[in-house]
Amino acid sequence: MRLAAIDIGSNAARLLITDVIPGPQLIPEFIKVALIRVPLRLGFDVFDKGVISTAKAEKIIKTIKSYKLLLDVYEVKHLKACATSAMRDAVNAKEVLKKVKIETGINISIISGLEEASFIYENHIAENMTSEESYLYIDVGGGSTELTFFSDGKLIFKESFNIGTIRLLKNQVTEAAWDEMKEFIGKKTKGYHHVTAIGSGGNINKIFSISKRKEGKPLTLEQLREYYKEFNNLSLAQRISLYKLREDRADVIVPALLIYINIMRWADAQEIFVPRIGLADGLIHILYEEVRLKEAQFDLFYF
Repeated sequence: MRLAAIDIGSNAARLLITDVIPGPQLIPEFIKVALIRVPLRLGFDVFDKGVISTAKAEKIIKTIKSYKLLLDVYEVKHLKACATSAMRDAVNAKEVLKKVKIETGINISIISGLEEASFIYENHIAENMTSEESYLYIDVGGGSTELTFFSDGKLIFKESFNIGTIRLLKNQVTEAAWDEMKEFIGKKTKGYHHVTAIGSGGNINKIFSISKRKEGKPLTLEQLREYYKEFNNLSLAQRISLYKLREDRADVIVPALLIYINIMRWADAQEIFVPRIGLADGLIHILYEEVRLKEAQFDLFYF
């Protein structure tokens, strides 16, 4: 079964195409076929002016048209498409997405922060790890950060905060917003056994690649602090040159590290696993369950 997901974030748009095949004991295995990322950078419009500009709207339409061609080439029959923080804040989001639907036939839903946290959790990474730990999912985006806390086999909480990399670059995150997140994390994780973080998002994935850590090995809080100091002391041009970063990664990687570091400190988490998953992966998991359920109902109806 070939599935696809589109994630329209505040910094970039992503198309993920995945094959789902039966694994051992018929447990499905999700194999990534293609991941295409386009740096639309919607947050730079929306978090300043509250609207998506005509130029950005045209780029969105062109991006989705190109994704549509790829979906046809890869013969994808099932798709789930969502938009997050920047679209949530844009006053003309519905108008833009209506244009997208008319010109491409693809319907993109705007999801809430809590829905975003839930969809990321659908990767169920923590369930495959030791039950002796509590796990805090941290997904850092351009406009918001989603947290999901998992302990003793149970989902304890999920929350979304309007603290993101682009908002930080725009100096739009107040001390009060940081304090609210700090208080929430301290209160909600108190009393649970040792917390380990699970990080998702392009920035933590890039840091993991730079670290050259083996797959499945965590990064430490101290390592993140060291990377933060190092990148923060470099100019944008130096980050691009020394670490071969795209400009749209080089500017947001510093505020992203700050968010991960603060959250880990407040949750008293000393390590973070980076399984290279994100919202698009969660959407694929949800889509798989929806398709599987529909096929099962079809079989029951006709047989």
